[in-house]
Amino acid sequence: MTSDLLAPLDLAFWNMESAEHPMHLGALGVFAAHSPTAGAHAADLLAGRAAAVPGLRMRIRDVWPLGFPYAFGGAARVPDPAFDPLRHVLLHAPTADFHTEAGRLMQRPLDRERPPWEAHVLPGEDGVSFAVLFKFHHALADGLRALTLAAAVLDPMDLPARRPRPEEPAKPLLPDVRKLPGLVRGAVSDLGRALDIGASVALSSVGVRSSAAIAAEPSGTRRTAGVVVDLDDVHRVRKTRGGTVNDVLIAVVAGALRRWLDERGDGSEGVAPRALIPVSKRRPRTAHPQGNRLSGYLIRLPVDDPDPLGRLDTVRTAMDRNKDAGPNRGAGAVALLADHVPALGHRLGGPLVSQGARLWFDILVTSVPLPSIGLKLGGNPVTEVYPFAPLARGQSLAVAISTFRGQVHYGLVADAEAVPDLDLLALALTEEVKELLAACGP
Repeated sequence: MTSDLLAPLDLAFWNMESAEHPMHLGALGVFAAHSPTAGAHAADLLAGRAAAVPGLRMRIRDVWPLGFPYAFGGAARVPDPAFDPLRHVLLHAPTADFHTEAGRLMQRPLDRERPPWEAHVLPGEDGVSFAVLFKFHHALADGLRALTLAAAVLDPMDLPARRPRPEEPAKPLLPDVRKLPGLVRGAVSDLGRALDIGASVALSSVGVRSSAAIAAEPSGTRRTAGVVVDLDDVHRVRKTRGGTVNDVLIAVVAGALRRWLDERGDGSEGVAPRALIPVSKRRPRTAHPQGNRLSGYLIRLPVDDPDPLGRLDTVRTAMDRNKDAGPNRGAGAVALLADHVPALGHRLGGPLVSQGARLWFDILVTSVPLPSIGLKLGGNPVTEVYPFAPLARGQSLAVAISTFRGQVHYGLVADAEAVPDLDLLALALTEEVKELLAACGP
């Protein structure tokens, strides 16, 4: 294993972190247990397999003492010579509520002196199920990379062979003078794109009315919830009204927020929060396995629209407009600007960027891809998978969505003090699907 310099966006995630806002993503997998001891056996398997996965042995360290003087202020993934999987795979006492435990564990930052990941095994009190909460720091992995690392410690799967990735030539410290004209044109183009993104961010904040329920001062506490939706129901709505599956799933979030805000007395009139929809710019089978490759789309969720089909049409139109412009333009593409900030700038400006997230968007709604094949651990099959996104400073709620074997799983993460009634929002998601189906007719 060799050292690997963090990409600019990875470095931004590493330096944005605080005790109240840990920058790790997570996934709660629920397994059907073949025996009451299946959870303990699963913990043993995870620890044994983790020792053989190179990506799980990598810690993040400052680069100056590691021989990268040209990237002063940066950080790199380096092998941890003292790696002990038993410090990362933790077996807990039996529980009757996986989400209560997941919320408690999601609020704890990862140890930055070790490889930044954990796997928490939660046996069920019923003896017929257990869960595993995986946590990966966003600087170690994005959603696709986290999926790859988690799959490496689950039971082996029969997957198509990965296409070989061509070797990348070493980057010179100084540019080739013959390429300077092209580099200048590229720099001018990048500057134009940065100005366009900055202007779009400024415009996106005009006339925004969010809700205190999804934007609050941080308490550092976390609560999680999960919702399962039948994918066939989503396809029925899509076929009736048009758009994509993702359009329908985002519209469900908008409608659920409306129902939830009205029921808790906050009111939805005039509320149109800005939702950041991350977009992966990597190709899973050919892209470099390390480093975040993210952009995003920014849309206004039509929470104030009383018509469920009208909400869906608004989301579909907004998403189509973003796709036509592409992921390199618009207010959602702010993450791309990380490439143009020097390493020292990320180190010094990380806390400021974190505090500015609330000026950029109000709620995160992200989709995390999962394989359609069955996943098992110790022969015990996965029955549910709930993805969890990091919670940005000044925001009380983040929504992550995965489609797995004919079902859609919504994973909700919230500030526990700001959103003590997260279970009511989860119920509102289910009710919104029913309302959309009813609006589509028989």
